[in-house]
Amino acid sequence: MTRALRIEYPGAVYHVTARGTDRQNIFLNDSDKTAFLIRLLKTVNRHNWLCHAYCLMSNHYHLLLETSDGNLSAGMKLLNSAYAQYFNHSHDRTGHLFQGRFKAIVVEKESYLLELCRYIVLNPVRSGIVESPGDYTWSSYRQTAGLYQREDNLLSTDWILSHFGFDKFAAEREYILFVNDFDDAVSPFEKTRGQLILGRKQFVESLVGSDQYRNLPEVPRNQRFLGRPSLEYLFSSASDKVGRNKAIYIAHIKHGYSQQEIAKHSGMHYSTISKIIKNLENNQ
Repeated sequence: MTRALRIEYPGAVYHVTARGTDRQNIFLNDSDKTAFLIRLLKTVNRHNWLCHAYCLMSNHYHLLLETSDGNLSAGMKLLNSAYAQYFNHSHDRTGHLFQGRFKAIVVEKESYLLELCRYIVLNPVRSGIVESPGDYTWSSYRQTAGLYQREDNLLSTDWILSHFGFDKFAAEREYILFVNDFDDAVSPFEKTRGQLILGRKQFVESLVGSDQYRNLPEVPRNQRFLGRPSLEYLFSSASDKVGRNKAIYIAHIKHGYSQQEIAKHSGMHYSTISKIIKNLENNQ
């Protein structure tokens, strides 16, 4: 079942993936892939999304989505459940199709979207399925490159092609050269911060500092508070017992330091730290 992704805001861009349970195939034939794209189109239209790129593999898919209304979780729940119902009915099966919830990385559009668009459509090449991205039917590459034109509005190519010139034909040719420059197409996910954010330092810090990010259960605790002040800094202004207790409370509640970490830094017993935090919580 899809769990809510809470880092949602108007204009957010995401790289979304979902895999079959136990890595089983979620597409058994071309009809399945067509059925998925039909449901993706309905979701894009209903939720006012922009789909910048996609690639359907046998046991997983990649989407690069921009959510004008900040509603990724609602749309993904609709998409995955609708496709799972189709798949189970078509192949006479029951049970979960997808392996848990979908995975989504928030992407800074200006710095990484173009790189991700290329990385996604190169999946079949990296997997050895085809030698060229143009040989693969089930990705957004052929349409973005001007080699094929869908009759619907599933794919939004304007933003990508605008980076290669104002003339569409020339931009499509430059896009082809860009994607086929394999040696330059290193994985952008090596630069992901805290498992969920891909962007420059300022963009990452703006999201890491939000309560949405800090409350995400899927982010390890030590990664939810990237960029937090050190305990030395937090305790530096504590000139008396009241200030010290306040620093303890802020370090734990606001900045995510464990009670053990605070006890070790302050030289106080763990139970004392716990009592201080509970007392201040009761007085809030």
